[in-house]
Amino acid sequence: MNALTDRIKERAHTLGFELVGIAPATDADGFTHLQEWLQKGCAGEMDYLSRHADAHRHPESILPDVKSVVMVGINYKPTTDTRNSELGTQYSELTGHVSCYAGGLDYHDVIRDKLKALLAWIQEEAPDSRGRAVIDTAPLLERDFARRAGLGWFGKNTMLIDKKLGSFFFLGALVLDLALKTDDPFETSHCGTCTRCLDACPTDAFVAAFQLDARRCISYLTIELRSSIPEDLRSKMENWIFGCDVCQDVCPWNRKSLAGSEPLLQATVTGTQVDLLEILRLSDEQFRARFRHTPIWRAKRVGLLRNAAIVLGNRGDARALPVLREAVTDAEPLIREAAHWAITRIEARDGSVIQTDADRCL
Repeated sequence: MNALTDRIKERAHTLGFELVGIAPATDADGFTHLQEWLQKGCAGEMDYLSRHADAHRHPESILPDVKSVVMVGINYKPTTDTRNSELGTQYSELTGHVSCYAGGLDYHDVIRDKLKALLAWIQEEAPDSRGRAVIDTAPLLERDFARRAGLGWFGKNTMLIDKKLGSFFFLGALVLDLALKTDDPFETSHCGTCTRCLDACPTDAFVAAFQLDARRCISYLTIELRSSIPEDLRSKMENWIFGCDVCQDVCPWNRKSLAGSEPLLQATVTGTQVDLLEILRLSDEQFRARFRHTPIWRAKRVGLLRNAAIVLGNRGDARALPVLREAVTDAEPLIREAAHWAITRIEARDGSVIQTDADRCL
């Protein structure tokens, strides 16, 4: 199987995966940690993690008779980042940040196509083999198997880090019933005494090094949370409308890391800056047309408009008031409540009298 293993890696690189390694299909190293994390309630409203917790113990829950896990990584670091460019004065206070991974096409689709192509190639080489592609929607602790496959170490912000790519890369996996030659696990850490990621988090989401409380994470608040965002965390969201890159942006390993070469993952569809007033006016149909094939679809219209209203409240620009007052009449209670909160915040800062009837937000 050594020759096939080498050819699988070569094929994966040809398909555009910068990182590839192979891990044995045994119990996940972090399964006990996952159980403890869930018991503490750190997953928040991500109930699907608890419902399928036991399935994360071993990749056989995904593929019976699995023997190997081929782990791959693909770089999504943008070649340019519009968050760092000069914005026009007219919109500088009316824009919101989008995590750089979400500015391109949905990474699930891009990586799934590549993994399926790799699996098809493997099955041509080994006709009786069986496998399944995994991109974070199946119960596999990808980081555990990526470390075990030699792809990197866990940073203090819980991200997997590679010396060349930093942490701006997606993980994918092929679980196979082939007994391939496995790689040596990554046993060392190269974070040293650095705590920049922990110190920079706006919401103090890190309980300690290597320990994330998702309930305070901006990415969770803007994407996974389906209810109202806690008021004590709203101002700490700063300008993030979808996701957050803060703990990665400050990581020294990301300073000189290479930009991604896969054009479909570059921030060319929505960009990393969005016009908040335009977002807040989106109808269901307009939201679908603009974001259906991007990661932002995950937040749904109600989540994205809720987030836009909160960021406008944080921005404090009175030019947003007319659109926010329109949003107070939206059919979605979450959007109405967030818009009213933003109006209250802006008008209190502006010293004017609140004109909106709070009862309409209920």
